[in-house]
Amino acid sequence: MSWIKDNKFLVALGGGTLVVMVLLFVVGSKGSTQYDLAKEEFETAAQEAAGFEKLPLYPKRENVAGKNKSLDEYRKDVESLQEAFAPYRSELKNVSPEAFTNQLKAANDEVRKAFSDAGATVPDAFFCGFESYKTSLARGNATGILNYQLAGIKKLMLDLAAAGPTELKNLYRPSLPEREGKAYAPGPNAVARPLPLEITFKGPEKSVRSFLSAIMKPDGYYVVIRAIRITNDKKDPPRAADAKFDKPAAAKSGAAAADSFGGFVLPGDEPAEEEEKPAEAAAPEPKTADSSRILSQVLGNEELNVFIRLDLMRFLPAQELP
Repeated sequence: MSWIKDNKFLVALGGGTLVVMVLLFVVGSKGSTQYDLAKEEFETAAQEAAGFEKLPLYPKRENVAGKNKSLDEYRKDVESLQEAFAPYRSELKNVSPEAFTNQLKAANDEVRKAFSDAGATVPDAFFCGFESYKTSLARGNATGILNYQLAGIKKLMLDLAAAGPTELKNLYRPSLPEREGKAYAPGPNAVARPLPLEITFKGPEKSVRSFLSAIMKPDGYYVVIRAIRITNDKKDPPRAADAKFDKPAAAKSGAAAADSFGGFVLPGDEPAEEEEKPAEAAAPEPKTADSSRILSQVLGNEELNVFIRLDLMRFLPAQELP
């Protein structure tokens, strides 16, 4: 006991250390138990999720039948859609460069004649968008796609000429990679190859409607309009002076002039009595001309400037579904 009394600090330090160690042991044991429990729950959930992931569709097996049904319906829709575009999936056949040049000249002459017959003008350098082939021959392995594009452009130009425009201002056809000897590489999910065109023309509103209607009714060629801009050729609004009003119908010759006194008769000036004549039917009033002609004179002679960017689509061979 004397040693304890003489070493109170050491005894207190040892006792405190022992108590702390006991507390740490208790807390550690409790934490270890919670960790083991959490680890066991995690491993159980992980094994269950791994089992679900091995199924074709999880977490419910009955969903597999529903998914297979949806995939079958989707497959049928895709196959039906591919069949619907079969008419626009023509086979390309290469011809000799000389033969393509002859076909290009013939198409250009036909298009120019159609615009001339319609009273429309075309640029002097117009060559159906193939101006670069005026002085050079096409590559033999590129004539197939060029022929397809030429036929589509020819149809569009004939439709435009038939619509009755005033002027074809420009036809721009971007060069294809085949011109440089390169091959076209479609994307992994591509179903069609776009062949872009830009058309600029001027004409009355009726010609614009007719041409757009012709584009929307494809006949062997599928066209997609990417952009369109329409502006009025007249920048100023119509004026009243632009209208030419109809002149009133002239009075019939020999008709009695209206009495300036409104039919008032003085005494002694009564007209002599005449034999009573059968009443004649009143002459119909002359009909005035259709007043809508006035509006047409003011609003009907305007012309529109139209710019259209479109894609002539050539559909690629149908893809086999997985």
